[in-house]
Amino acid sequence: MLAHARKYAYLSIGASLLTMALKFGAFFLTGSVGLFSDAVESVVNLTAGLIALMAIILAYRPADQSHAYGHGKVEYFSSGMEGILICIAALGIAYASVQRFLHPQELHFLGTGIVVATLAGAVNFAVARIMLRAAREYDSIVLEADAKHLLTDVWTSAGLVSALVIMHFAPPSWQILDPILGLIMSVNIIWTGVGLVRRSAAGLMDEGLPMDEIFLITDAIKRIGGKEAGFHALRTRKSGSVRFVDFHLLVPGSMSVQESHDLCCDIEESIKAGLPGSQTTIHVEPREDHASFDGWKVGGLCDRSACQKGRQS
Repeated sequence: MLAHARKYAYLSIGASLLTMALKFGAFFLTGSVGLFSDAVESVVNLTAGLIALMAIILAYRPADQSHAYGHGKVEYFSSGMEGILICIAALGIAYASVQRFLHPQELHFLGTGIVVATLAGAVNFAVARIMLRAAREYDSIVLEADAKHLLTDVWTSAGLVSALVIMHFAPPSWQILDPILGLIMSVNIIWTGVGLVRRSAAGLMDEGLPMDEIFLITDAIKRIGGKEAGFHALRTRKSGSVRFVDFHLLVPGSMSVQESHDLCCDIEESIKAGLPGSQTTIHVEPREDHASFDGWKVGGLCDRSACQKGRQS
């Protein structure tokens, strides 16, 4: 799996090198701050691709004595760093745009700039689509972040091409669109960067799984455990592509160790079928014992009956 995920990071790096060369070449020909903005984002794309490659290599390392839960969280560091780089690039683009407002310059070879920006956007679009499919396949936030970063570049390139076409055929006074476009692009780019940073922070803070996945877990407990089983202290989190689930399972005290073990195995298999790669830990407790209803100490979710008895105890 590592080799398959890693090849997509190499694909992103290759695309960034190609588009960076094209865009900087076009910028030096035209002098367009819009093309400069697009070229700067390609540098960020390259840096982000290198960070993603390192993160993927580390994230797929097996669990060891010092990292019993694996190394998946390194992906959140990577996507967070990518978000910060995107924000820095956006600020640089905004600064260049303001400078162009203060010191206007005549643009040259706009036709060449249009062709190059279109070609670079097409390359990024194709690579981003491939990486988004891979991100869903491997459930990787690193590949998803890198793909969305490339898509941001695509939309900015599309806006850039539109503006360059207008400036190519419009009077020279319309070239004020160039720095305006740069500012608009910087706002769009920084919005993407902030979104990545927020999502990475949520992962590092052990944010719970989304509600549709929580429902899948609780449904498995109720469906397999039956009316006699209940749960509380249901806690979830995600590290890289691995989902961790743990909860207290309330069963009749007369149930044997073997029976409770078999029940737990069935629930775990059902959860894993719905959430591939998940790891579930279940603590079995007798529902007749008031001491079992201590979920409020642990935290997490509980079913209705367990919540009611927990409040009473």
